[in-house]
Amino acid sequence: MPWSYRFTETALKELGRLDGRVQAEIIRYLDERVATAESPERFGKPLRGDKWGSWRYRVGDYRLVCKIERNVLTVLVLHVGHRSKIYD
Repeated sequence: MPWSYRFTETALKELGRLDGRVQAEIIRYLDERVATAESPERFGKPLRGDKWGSWRYRVGDYRLVCKIERNVLTVLVLHVGHRSKIYD
């Protein structure tokens, strides 16, 4: 069953600040991996601590912090950023 993904307004702004090549890489990752997966958890890692309940996806040096909405088969992208700053 195909999954969809969507971005929060904050995540869209963060994505827009990135280089065009990186933006394309992130969108391609979401299209080819997450949206076509039987279970999107397969490609991510659960976060702990104050971000418990969220998942992270690794795309090169960038990370996507997401919520998985199983009831509507959607991955909601909350934040997009470089690995050195995303968890601040």
